[in-house]
Order: sequence, then C-alpha cells, then structure tokens
Amino acid sequence: MLKFQPSAYRAEITRALVRPLDVFVRNRVNPNWITTVGVLVNALAALAFFLFYIPLGGALVLLGGLLDVVDGHVAKRADMVTVFGSFYDSTTDRIAEVLVLLGVMSLYLGKEPNLGEPWYAYVVALALAGSLMVSYTRAKAEALGIDCKVGLMQRAERIILLGGSTLFFGSWHRGVVLNWVMLAMAVLTNLTAVYRIWWVARYLRTTEPKPSAPGAQPPRSVPEPANR
Repeated sequence: MLKFQPSAYRAEITRALVRPLDVFVRNRVNPNWITTVGVLVNALAALAFFLFYIPLGGALVLLGGLLDVVDGHVAKRADMVTVFGSFYDSTTDRIAEVLVLLGVMSLYLGKEPNLGEPWYAYVVALALAGSLMVSYTRAKAEALGIDCKVGLMQRAERIILLGGSTLFFGSWHRGVVLNWVMLAMAVLTNLTAVYRIWWVARYLRTTEPKPSAPGAQPPRSVPEPANR
C-alpha cells in the first residue's frame, strides 16, 4: 500500500479519534447500529444527489465514511467484534456504495439541470462495477487466507474523492471536477481489480507446494496456509 493513500493512514486516523469515540465505547453502543446509521446516511446522500443538492450529498458521503471507521473502532474497543458484525459491515458497505453511485448517475440523466453529457452515466456504471470488483477480489482472496489490500483505489480513496469533489465543487462548470473524478474512478477501480487478480495469482504461484516428482513418496501432511 502506498503511503500517499488515505487507506494507509486508517490506523492513525482511528487513533486520533479515540477520545471522541470513547463515548460510544463507554455506553456500549452496538456497532451494528452504527453501521446501520451509516447506510442510512449514504442513502440520504444518494437522495441529495438525485434532488441536485450536490454539496449536501458530498458532506453525507464523507459522514458515512467516518461512520464506517467508527463502527469498527467501537467493536474492537468494546470487545464486541463478531463474525456477523464483520459480514454485516462488509455487506452494507457494498449497499451504501451502490446507492451513492446510483444517486450520482442520476445527475447525468433525466430532466435539466444535468451535469456533463448523458453518456457519463456509463462512466458512473463502470466506476460502480469497478468498485464492487475491488471489494470482491479482496473478499475472495481473504477467503483463501490471503491478505489482499493492494492497489490504488480502495474504499477510503473512493469516499474521499467522491465526497470531497462534490462537497467543495458541486455543480461548478457543469460538474467538471466530478466528471473527471468519475472518469478516474472508472479507470482506476477496474485497474485495481485487475491488479489484485494478477497479485493473487503471483502470490499463489510462490506459496503453493510444488507437485512431487513421479515415484516420490507424498508428504505425510501439508500445512494449512496461514490465515492472513
């Protein structure tokens, strides 16, 4: 992971928020409720984009991203980490991303005012597909016991790019900044997904045991791969 990526500083950001977030820990707030609120915030962001309140949508995207950090922090600090909580958090992240990008897509379709050209809706669709594939490749790799956090366009980068561009620039010059952000996301998310496929293939080639020579005695046991 490159040092200029926001994802590389997730632990530092969480540590900086320890004291403000301890109120949730002391009150034993269920992290799944925080996750649910985060999804609702992202749904409101999608609605704001649909209604052409673009800066409001951007602010809500950033708030939803912050809540995504909060739920994990509270779960660990309050010793409330569960298998279902991890599954629920990952699943709702995907739901939130779909909702938000559908809201962004609506900015290029329908009646005036619109941003950019209608074909930008296909760019948003590519960005959505790439975002889901970035998450899917990591989840599938982790199911194989591989810690796959490589690539440029992880969730934190997508949240900051989309939320920041819409909050600070809105529809300025027919959304020129958002247009470029969506083009960048469409390209980089899919490149990240392809890179992760290549990275996992290379990792497996270097870690999988080689087949024995003909006639050789098979080993008594094969060690299980480390759960990374």
